[in-house]
Amino acid sequence: MDIFAQQLVNGLVLGSVYALVALGYTLVYGILELINFAHGETTMMGSMIALAVIGALFGVAPDLPGIMIVLAGLLVAIPACMLLGYSIERVAYRPLRHAPRLAPLITAIGLSIVLQNVAMLIWGKQYIAFPTTLLPQGRHNVFGASITDVQIAILVLTVVIMFGLVTLVNRTRLGRAMRATAQAPAVAQLMGVNVNAVISSTFIIGSALAAIAGVMVSANYGQAHYYMGFLLGLKAFSAAVLGGIGNLAGAMLGGLLLGVLEALGAGYIGDLTGGFLGSHYQDIFAFLVLILVLTLKPSGLLGSRSVERA
Repeated sequence: MDIFAQQLVNGLVLGSVYALVALGYTLVYGILELINFAHGETTMMGSMIALAVIGALFGVAPDLPGIMIVLAGLLVAIPACMLLGYSIERVAYRPLRHAPRLAPLITAIGLSIVLQNVAMLIWGKQYIAFPTTLLPQGRHNVFGASITDVQIAILVLTVVIMFGLVTLVNRTRLGRAMRATAQAPAVAQLMGVNVNAVISSTFIIGSALAAIAGVMVSANYGQAHYYMGFLLGLKAFSAAVLGGIGNLAGAMLGGLLLGVLEALGAGYIGDLTGGFLGSHYQDIFAFLVLILVLTLKPSGLLGSRSVERA
C-alpha cells in the first residue's frame, strides 16, 4: 500500500507538469488545429534560461534567500519563453497558416531540432544541475507516501494556474475572442476581433506555461538538459490526445492520468513482468496510451468528434 501511495504522489506531480505542457498544445490546436511540436523545446528553453539565471545569482549573491533566486530565474524565463513563442508564431507559423497541413507540421519539427541545437551550443551537452539547497528540503508523510515541499509547491501552483487559465478563457474579453476565433476565424474577424493578435496571445500564454513547467521539472529532478524537451513534449502531446486535444479540461485530466499511469507502471512493471522489465521502461506507457486512444477513441476522453469547417 505504501508503494502505491508513493507512486500515486509521484504520478500526480509528474502529471501536473504534463498537464501544463499539454495546455500549450491544446490552446494552439483549439484555435489553429495545428500541433506545435516545438512546444516541448520551449519548455526546455525555459528550464535552461531559468537555471542560467539561478546559477549566476547563486554565484554572485549566495546570501540571497533561495526562494528569491529561484523566483528571479522564473521571472526571466517566463518573458523569454513568451518572446520565443511569439517569434515562433510570427516567423514560422503565420506565413504557413493557409498552406497544406503538412507544411506547418514539418516546420514545427524543424524548429524543434533548431532549438535543441541552439540550446546545445549555448549550454553544452552536459546536464545542468539545479541547486536544490535553494529550496526547502522538508518531507511530509501522507498516507504512507513521502512528499517534499517542492512537490507540494508544484501541485498547488499547478492547481492555481489551471484555475486561472480556465477563468481567463471563460470570463475575460481575451478568452471570448479566443473562443470566437476557434469557432470561426473569418466571422470573428468580421465582428472586429483581431485574429492575428489572438493567435499570438495563444502562443504567448502557452509558452509562459511551458516556462513554468520547465522550472518545475528541473526543481523536482534537480537537473536540466538540452534534449529534455523532446520526450517531455511527446508525453505532454500524448496527454493532450488522451484527454481530448483542443479541450482545456481534457488536457488537465489527460496530463494527470498519464502521470499517474506512468508512475504506477514504473512501480509495478517489474512485478507484472516477473522482473523481465525494469522501471526504466516507464516511457512506453505514454506511447501505449497514445496508440490505444488513437485507435479506440480518437477524440479523447473529453473531446468530441470534429467536423470540417465550411
